[in-house]
Amino acid sequence: MLEQTLRNYYQRAFVDPIIPYVGQYITPLSVTWISGFFGLLFLPFLLLDKPFMAICCLLISGYLDTVDGSLARYQNQTSDFGSAMDIVIDRLVEFATLFAFYLFNPARALWIILMLGSILFCITSFLVVGIFTNNSSHKSFHYSAGLMERAKAFIFFITMVLLPNAFSILAAFFCFLVCLTALIRIIEFKKQQMKPLFYTK
Repeated sequence: MLEQTLRNYYQRAFVDPIIPYVGQYITPLSVTWISGFFGLLFLPFLLLDKPFMAICCLLISGYLDTVDGSLARYQNQTSDFGSAMDIVIDRLVEFATLFAFYLFNPARALWIILMLGSILFCITSFLVVGIFTNNSSHKSFHYSAGLMERAKAFIFFITMVLLPNAFSILAAFFCFLVCLTALIRIIEFKKQQMKPLFYTK
């Protein structure tokens, strides 16, 4: 997966070097709020026909979303509330992004609904699997990596801004990958649940 493959390199190059400096002035939760603020700015900038400003705000939001968790671990301030807010803000930004696409061109309504539905399906599988799986990661909750992760979603959103005529094709591919991610996660979870049954025989 893209995030799994590149995350260590990205972390060392763009996140770890700034953490000691940022950590002197700001809390992880504040970074989460700021990340959400920039993500929400995507909507007005897209409607004002400022696509590159919208993209910049989305990129800043995504970057800060990778900083808050690292900062929390550096400051030893990890908390269930912080993890919950991280998930909530992520979904809020994604909704604002899709809502912006709809307002920019209401003819996309069906595709927007399908994209929202696929995200709902995927995040539900993510949360449910997380509830019933022991956490062995550095995060505050079990993180079930998948085929379609947030970095790829942002790549789709940015491409949709740059290539508006290809929106339908991109949206269809997006829905397919997101739903496939959820299905694979559920299947893998079922396999894990079946293992103890086989071991006891």
